[in-house]
Amino acid sequence: MSCPMCKTTTDQAYRPFCSKRCADLDLAKWFNGSYATASRDPEDVEAAIDAVEAGINRAQKPH
Repeated sequence: MSCPMCKTTTDQAYRPFCSKRCADLDLAKWFNGSYATASRDPEDVEAAIDAVEAGINRAQKPH
């Protein structure tokens, strides 16, 4: 079996990864939403658009 991150041979201690580094990189992808799946639910799309617009509006306000 090869590491899903770098494709080298896996290490039993970090399986299915080859190292702690690759395991941590994979975990970071989960945390930052890289592995998120798109929703086809219109309510979810509208909520996401509202959240993005709210974030942009907060970022544009003077501190």
